[in-house]
Amino acid sequence: MTQADARLSVLKTYKLYVGGKFPRSESGRVYEVSDAKGRWLANAPRSSRKDARDAVVAARKAVAGWSGATAYNRGQVLYRVAEMLQGRREQYVAEVAEAEGLSKAKSAAQVDAAIDRWVWYAGWTDKVAQVTGGGNPVAGPYFNLSAPEPTGVVAVVAPQESALLGLVSVLAPVIATGNAAVVVAAEERPLPALSLGEVLATSDVPGGVVNVLSGRTAEIAPTLAAHQDVNAIDLTGADAELARELEVAAADNLKRVLRPAPPYDWTADPGTGRLTAFLETKTVWHPTGSLGVSGSAY
Repeated sequence: MTQADARLSVLKTYKLYVGGKFPRSESGRVYEVSDAKGRWLANAPRSSRKDARDAVVAARKAVAGWSGATAYNRGQVLYRVAEMLQGRREQYVAEVAEAEGLSKAKSAAQVDAAIDRWVWYAGWTDKVAQVTGGGNPVAGPYFNLSAPEPTGVVAVVAPQESALLGLVSVLAPVIATGNAAVVVAAEERPLPALSLGEVLATSDVPGGVVNVLSGRTAEIAPTLAAHQDVNAIDLTGADAELARELEVAAADNLKRVLRPAPPYDWTADPGTGRLTAFLETKTVWHPTGSLGVSGSAY
């Protein structure tokens, strides 16, 4: 036996991503994650309700700075995430292939599509205001202007069947428009989402803008749906029974709820629907005024 043969493998330790840091679950619990053939891959942290509350606190602290950044700057930051994903492409190809039981070629296509989608949303950050806002004609001596603003803290129940492309498709539009996100990763396929936390930490995304939790969806999501400091929730990854429960909990503080109808085609053109799903519209009225003796007005 050679020295190389005798060397022990260094197994990857997956952790949560909360507030720009990598904590273990508060409870200390983990659960086994297997590949598509049932073979053990890793132990993932099993988040508790306390972890969910901590993630909301981190997201709330990050909202003001992130939403207050220029749209152009947010676009640069999202593009940087795509750069980092590209640099770790081979890792993600392997993780997606194991999680979803895909061939290397099909997995590579999924990863490339996820990277392209980050770039696509990065390009929208400084354009969505022109699409959703503008000047409104009114019958009176007023300016009437509408402008989009982020909703705030958004809980995202990630798709269960698409570990990376589906995750990117629901997460990127939330943060592109200035919101902060708390993501519940796919229960059986959480590893690409947890690895995404490592990419975000080494990009320019401020800590707390994205928080990633792994564990039992039915255990974590109700805490987020009922949380009074969560402004909206995306139910894409919840089954029909759980989604109904989460809708009822979200109604208590009038959360904005997105519950798209399956099946989902994550390879299709995403359109602008998710960009506008978690935006509020602020409308400002201002009287016109005289410029002087000429009687002209502005």
